[in-house]
Amino acid sequence: MHENSLNFLRNMLDAPSPSGYEQPIQKVVREWTGKFADEVSTDLHGNVIASLNPKGTPRIMFAGHCDQIGFMVQHIDKDGYIFTNPIGGHDTMVLLGQNVTVWGSDGPIHGVMARKPIHLLKADVNRAPKFQDLWVDIGVKTKKEAEQYVEIGDPVTFKLGMTEALNGRATAVGFDDKAGAWVVMEALRLLKGKKFDAAVFSVSTVQEEVGLRGAKTSAHSIDPQVGIAVDVTFATDHPGMDPKVSGEVGLDKGAVIARGPNINPVVFDLLKSTAKRKRIPYQINGVSRPTGTDANAIQISGPGVATGLVSVPNRYMHSPVEMVSLKDMQNCAKLLAEFVLSVKKTKDFTP
Repeated sequence: MHENSLNFLRNMLDAPSPSGYEQPIQKVVREWTGKFADEVSTDLHGNVIASLNPKGTPRIMFAGHCDQIGFMVQHIDKDGYIFTNPIGGHDTMVLLGQNVTVWGSDGPIHGVMARKPIHLLKADVNRAPKFQDLWVDIGVKTKKEAEQYVEIGDPVTFKLGMTEALNGRATAVGFDDKAGAWVVMEALRLLKGKKFDAAVFSVSTVQEEVGLRGAKTSAHSIDPQVGIAVDVTFATDHPGMDPKVSGEVGLDKGAVIARGPNINPVVFDLLKSTAKRKRIPYQINGVSRPTGTDANAIQISGPGVATGLVSVPNRYMHSPVEMVSLKDMQNCAKLLAEFVLSVKKTKDFTP
């Protein structure tokens, strides 16, 4: 992976971005893409749209959502303990004992997600806790003291940052889907200085985790003929996974190209043939319904968009230890760039 691009990824993973609070990561995206995009703008929803050859044909939109799951401060009790509500989908069993950060207006505040010790749980020991059973402890003594640092509605995340593992793999909070947001911007960087017919719009979309909202608004304004979402998908190469349910997807085996009713067959065929021709590792995953990704919103925008979905295999999704292969991410970016180079202005995407 290009060293500057790797630093961009690290900066993205260090930036808080629970849905509705994506401003820090969007600033990182704007600063990076401004070095190579022809145009960079942020719409009223918060989507960052970077483009190359914006007057070209056809109009191709790449979308990777930058928002991650998190929490919101809902209540502060008299002793200064903070109770939260979820932003996005959480497994509450994963929350216990986690280091967290409350992103207050005056700066980040360290805390821990806690409940009473296991010794005292008795009959409740094997029960998944409810959010109301958990609290964030930031070390204060009273509600008044807590309110010096924290307000109702402040976002909370797990402790952020990327850790590189063996074999070119990495773990982090928020690879879902900062990995995808990185891929669509890296594809744009790879295209810089090359000639192609299409107009390309790489979008760091907001609020995917709460209803694909940023993809809806950005697709409406861009009005693309072709749209490819980049997200993460379930890796099935670890214990407990059933390929009969989720397909056969592994780390280091390349970009995952989706196929199903959410996917335009011409886009699918071109992605697959491009990967073969350019010897880019790829996997195919069947999805028999509309996907839970930005591709769902893009496909039915306006008069309809020829839509594809390319995914990064991800172990342990929606946890503090999501694991991906950096090689898979780079191959996803290469596939998008080569896809653009293969599209001529006369290409017909009608199924």
